Amino acid sequence: MTEPIRVAMLGCGTVGAEVARALLDPARSAALSDAAGGPLELVGIAVARADVAREGIDAGLVTTDADALLDDAAPDVVVELIGGTERAGRLVRAALEHGASVVTANKALLASRLKELTDLAVARDVDLLYEAAVVGAIPIVRVLRTSLAAERLTSVLGIVNGTTNYLLTTMTREGRSYDDVLADATSLGYAERDPSADVDGHDAAQKAAILASLAFGCEVRDADVPRTGITAVTEVDLDAAGRMGHVVRLLAVAERVGEGAVSVRVHPAMVPKDHPLAAVEGATNAVFVEGADAGPLTFAGAGAGGAPTASAVLGDLVCAARNRRVRRTERAPSLGRGLALLDPGDVVSAFYLAIEVADRPGVLAAVAGVFGTHGVSIQSMEQIGLHDDARLVFLTHRATETAMAATVAELEGLDAVESTGVLLRVVEETPS
Repeated sequence: MTEPIRVAMLGCGTVGAEVARALLDPARSAALSDAAGGPLELVGIAVARADVAREGIDAGLVTTDADALLDDAAPDVVVELIGGTERAGRLVRAALEHGASVVTANKALLASRLKELTDLAVARDVDLLYEAAVVGAIPIVRVLRTSLAAERLTSVLGIVNGTTNYLLTTMTREGRSYDDVLADATSLGYAERDPSADVDGHDAAQKAAILASLAFGCEVRDADVPRTGITAVTEVDLDAAGRMGHVVRLLAVAERVGEGAVSVRVHPAMVPKDHPLAAVEGATNAVFVEGADAGPLTFAGAGAGGAPTASAVLGDLVCAARNRRVRRTERAPSLGRGLALLDPGDVVSAFYLAIEVADRPGVLAAVAGVFGTHGVSIQSMEQIGLHDDARLVFLTHRATETAMAATVAELEGLDAVESTGVLLRVVEETPS
């Protein structure tokens, strides 16, 4: 009889409970075992509180002692779903050092320690798999690690946070303010009570770091990723973008710059309506990849939620179990290429900027002069409203972030400028 692959779980929240129930349900477990080439046995689940009722999960499997579970149960595969970096990092290292393969959905941990943990997994000849850490059920990690491993990638653009995409697309469709839509999204459960991790770009920056590391084979951490959130985007900006043939999306961007550098960043951007990412609405996620030979590729689907994320975890679990049976591991990504991170100020883009001004003679000339002083060429300008409600909307030609930041700083010092709005980068037209 084929020996079972022993599986230990760390964490049993929304995603963990889905995974555990799949392993314990006879029909689903049989299908998973068939895919894995033999039986899977759930040997224990480490949790913070053992006294919480967990429907469909045998209480005898539950323990609060994660270290004892790793030491005594001798798992072949450890599924880490507790989140965070310190405790999770210690337990993942312990699992790998014990010779267990690890499946994780922990984007925060991977965004700060991916190379360290990858190197340890290689040294112990085990798998470290993390499809669920980036965009849920969309298999972009496997695509970058395996399918496109031989491709010279040039850029990766991602809508990787469902909350912000829901907010922006609802604001666009209904013409409502950010605060109004956020209040509804919170009451409906689409946004957390404290949405800052999403709306300020922290979640997207973690995913951008992982995507960039895999796409370009160099170590990128979330602390390296400059980010701008969506809280300053207004319904007026979205309306202006629409008139210019664009939509606004929060993007995770990773681009190759020349031969020796990469640029990684998170910010709201104006996306041309004919670009594949422009059609991605609601809580859907999508990743747009360009390669020198493969050309443009788009991957879209459910990027969050218990069921989609559990699906990705189970897919990795099957892969890790199958590999254990045949004594092999997945190709580990190379993260040692000597590519430099481009200074954020050297990033080049076209920009959208709206400013509130006093409607009086000479204002436009003064404002245009500031753009010229910093070498920023104006592509188009539109005035919206009159008198106290006058608003100037500019679309620039390509300029550096440094030049544009200096332009905005000087504009804010003009007496005639009452306020400057959000600065939006403009994505280039879709490649043919």
